[in-house]
Amino acid sequence: MTPQLVRDPAGVRPALAGRGRVGFVPTMGYLHGGHAELIRRARAECDVVAVSVFVNPTQFGPNEDLSRYPRDLERDLALAGGAGADLLFHPDAGVMYPPGHATTVRVGGVAEVLEGESRPGHFEGVATVVLKLLNLVGPERAYFGEKDWQQLAVVRRMVRDLAVPVEIVGVPTVREASGLALSSRNSYLTPPERARAAVLYRALRAVQAAAAAGERDTAALRRAGLAVLAQEPDLTLDYLAVVDGDMRERPRVENDPMTRVLVAARLFGVRLIDNLPLFAAAEAAPGC
Repeated sequence: MTPQLVRDPAGVRPALAGRGRVGFVPTMGYLHGGHAELIRRARAECDVVAVSVFVNPTQFGPNEDLSRYPRDLERDLALAGGAGADLLFHPDAGVMYPPGHATTVRVGGVAEVLEGESRPGHFEGVATVVLKLLNLVGPERAYFGEKDWQQLAVVRRMVRDLAVPVEIVGVPTVREASGLALSSRNSYLTPPERARAAVLYRALRAVQAAAAAGERDTAALRRAGLAVLAQEPDLTLDYLAVVDGDMRERPRVENDPMTRVLVAARLFGVRLIDNLPLFAAAEAAPGC
């Protein structure tokens, strides 16, 4: 099934009206298996599923990859339809940000560390476009991948603080057999490079293993992951952090399901991010 393609923001709600409970999956396109899992989850829980494909310019910094970010609308339509989407919203940037656009959304706290420090203005762009998309689509539920854990935390905080009437659903990360998290940016990597990029996942697992062995000191947990990352000579680390549910690093961690270990690094010119729950050492490895 090919989803209905809607480009005009004014046409989204009328196209969904009267069709029941709306599930929404916002994306930047170049869809992959992780996006398909989000769409399938929405399909299972909602009456009608809308997907947006919009490469949001306001969340890219001046030296980032906006101009070369992968785009393939026909591929996106096919994948979205195969996963169960009913509608694909694909607006132009000039429509989403018309001349004179002067309003942005700034989330404090969870948005100010890690990615917030590394990519100034990034989360303002994310929060602004997500709020605009939620207003345009009007879903009961919106689905986000846990690979972008901090983004998920930012969206949840924004929705809570601004009383947006939508449930935010996080969906576990989908991975390659090597453990590498699926990402549109993986298309920049050759197959051998993708295999080496799985070092991020191995580092996260090493931190999990240290926690499972009883380590609670944050610095020691980080050292377990850093030792693995040091095995990849072409990797430039941005951060490896162990944080609580409010994205705060503490000297010691507690056995809390919201405690997370996050990593961001540049490898072969591509910036990659990943994360895992800290206390989940029994989690099956990809392919098992």
